[in-house]
Amino acid sequence: MARLLFFGKLGDLAGGRERKIPLPAGVNTLNDLIKAIEKDDHVLGNAIGEISVRYVINENIVDRFQTINECDEIGFLPPVSGG
Repeated sequence: MARLLFFGKLGDLAGGRERKIPLPAGVNTLNDLIKAIEKDDHVLGNAIGEISVRYVINENIVDRFQTINECDEIGFLPPVSGG
C-alpha cells in the first residue's frame, strides 16, 4: 500500500494527514494518482493538483510525472506562508 501524507490545509481537505491506499490499476505516475484522487474527491484532487503544491516521494522532492510504486511514501505540500 502507498502511504499518502497531506500537509497543511491539504490535511484538512483530505480529512486527515495520512491515508494508506493500494494504487488503482493503471496508476503509474504521481500525475495518474492525482487524477484518480480527483475522480473520487474533486475538491481534494483539485487542491493537490494546483501548480503551487510540491510533491515528495520517499523524502525526495519530485515533479508530478515521477513514477510511483505501491510501497512509496508520497507527500503533498501546499505553499508555506509565514509571518
